[in-house]
Amino acid sequence: MGDPEFKWVRPASEWDPMILNYTSGTTSAPKGVVHCHRGDGWFYTGDVGVMHPDGYLEIRDRSKDVIISGGENISSVEVESLLYGHPAVNEAAVVARPDEFWGETPCAFVSFKEGAAGTVTAAEVIAWSRERMPGYMVPKTVVFRAELPKTSTGKIQKYVLRNLAKEMGPTRRGVSTTTSKM
Repeated sequence: MGDPEFKWVRPASEWDPMILNYTSGTTSAPKGVVHCHRGDGWFYTGDVGVMHPDGYLEIRDRSKDVIISGGENISSVEVESLLYGHPAVNEAAVVARPDEFWGETPCAFVSFKEGAAGTVTAAEVIAWSRERMPGYMVPKTVVFRAELPKTSTGKIQKYVLRNLAKEMGPTRRGVSTTTSKM
């Protein structure tokens, strides 16, 4: 574990980027991962995590998916995990949406379980979330979709959702988008 400039390696604190030392045998990397090789002998994984005192390494999120809202680092994975607990939610993906005051705020894209569409409002999802997570983590925007965009292998395409969130424009201070359908 170390910093993005590769100046040190130490036991990790929360949200440290993960870097790995690699051997000379792995230096001929395929084109797609060349950008991950930085510095002398280090490979940037693109993950952020924390090293627990017992030596357990917990990967928190991909660094590009961390939402920074008012100086708080928000794990999109953690918010998604909580949203999956909603009885009507089939799929959830959380990305950063620009915000005029906070910099970024969580924007949740949600698809519902069969028969649940139209039975729950965005305001209800936000209220439900407020009961289960700290206020800074609660999605300020909830977008309902019949289905979330996926790759051919079924992985949610977060880059598509990040672009949609940016296209919506910034949220304004104190204003939650409580109804949004796409």
